[in-house]
Amino acid sequence: MPGLMICGTSSDAGKSTVVTGLCRLLARRGIKVAPFKAQNMALNSYVTPSGHEIGRAQGIQALAARVTPEVAMNPILLKPTGERTSQVVVLGRPWAHLDAAAYHEAKPRLFGIVVDALDDLRQRFDVVICEGAGSPAEINLLDHDIVNLRVAEAAGFPAVVVGDIDRGGVFAALYGTVALLPDRYRHLVKGFVINKFRGDPALLGDGPAELHRRTGVPTLGVLPYLHDVALDAEDSLALSGRRPRPATAPTPEQGELDVAAIRFPRIANFTDLDALAIEPGLTVRLVETPAALGDPDLVILPGTKATVADLEWLRGRGFPGAISTAVDRNATVLGICGGYQMLGRTITDPVESGRPGPVEALGWLPAVTVFEPTKVTRQRRGRAGQHRVTGYQIHHGRTTATDPWFTLDDAYGNGPDGSTACHGAVKGTTLHGLFEEDGFRTAFLEEVAARRGKRWRGSVVSFAAARESQIDRLADLLEAHLDLDAVEALLT
Repeated sequence: MPGLMICGTSSDAGKSTVVTGLCRLLARRGIKVAPFKAQNMALNSYVTPSGHEIGRAQGIQALAARVTPEVAMNPILLKPTGERTSQVVVLGRPWAHLDAAAYHEAKPRLFGIVVDALDDLRQRFDVVICEGAGSPAEINLLDHDIVNLRVAEAAGFPAVVVGDIDRGGVFAALYGTVALLPDRYRHLVKGFVINKFRGDPALLGDGPAELHRRTGVPTLGVLPYLHDVALDAEDSLALSGRRPRPATAPTPEQGELDVAAIRFPRIANFTDLDALAIEPGLTVRLVETPAALGDPDLVILPGTKATVADLEWLRGRGFPGAISTAVDRNATVLGICGGYQMLGRTITDPVESGRPGPVEALGWLPAVTVFEPTKVTRQRRGRAGQHRVTGYQIHHGRTTATDPWFTLDDAYGNGPDGSTACHGAVKGTTLHGLFEEDGFRTAFLEEVAARRGKRWRGSVVSFAAARESQIDRLADLLEAHLDLDAVEALLT
């Protein structure tokens, strides 16, 4: 089956965005399309219905394609655990903890898994849109490439390279990418896309034509910078870029709420905040110092890939005292996954931190966590009062707790199981994505407001509809600014 590889001049150039938009465009035309990324490095991940862990971006790309996310779409996921080490997830399951050198040595074995996963998708879908990683022209990595043009070559796919003009130097970046490629890969590049352009494309002058003359590669389109489209981010680079925001301004009757989320050094699955950020009248801030915490209505300790290390960072920065002060002022505190573990009494983690004995946690919740080698990855559902709760779990830490916040009641168990805990204004849960349920989100935020003596009313915002609208807007953007005839020609 035909396919296309989307590479970029750098990380965050817009590869994921273009793949997502193309998946929706093709799906609109009745084409059965699948996304694919051989190797993803991200702390934001997605749990498939089958209980496998893949990159968050591939999960959303599958939704854009209107197909079920599956593990073949991202056979290798690297989750950084430190400056030089990562957990290597292969076919949705933890495979090893490796440093860069050890992973480099493992790549030849992993490439066969990559090819098999892509072949599987090609047998079942009409088109596969592949996404590269970083730059395809990293000359120190070319010999062991398992994600960029070596994959395209093995599949016989042409490639398009996306350049980020917002960073400057886009023509040099695009030209340099092609110039550095060996002959066996250079001929695969059939088009350029200039992304994140602000202003009139006429200002580019004859730049695209001159780039074509020098490289033999045409520019297939110039995509404008979109301020209000921000899909689920793949990694922490996106934290300083576009994030979701409300589609409408708040009304005086809705009121205002301030949410401060702690930006851990190894923050993971921060997409949990996205459903909050779309609410009119609600501000979501990422803070790295106690002084920046201010006087919030809600403090969130999000997920992390290094719970013990980030707990030490939290203490070293002096956050516990600042959070206690916020609670004294009637703020609510919520811990999600790793953040929940920090709020408990002890954490025993010989798996990720390598410490055999228990580490004292903050002690604000009646919960104890013990890490086990087998990772839990599964979708869950339950009830919080009158409201449905859904989400997913990704953790090595098994938490036992008394005083549950709400109950999960699905195939993985009924009743309290340590997945949640509550003690007054402090709450915790292992469940990611819980705010995507509109009724629960509204009820929770109204409770937060009431504790602070504020009047806040939820809007009629549907998170699922907002995400769909963003995907459709992205597809509309590509339809308006890409040479789709040229793109379709690459797929024949």
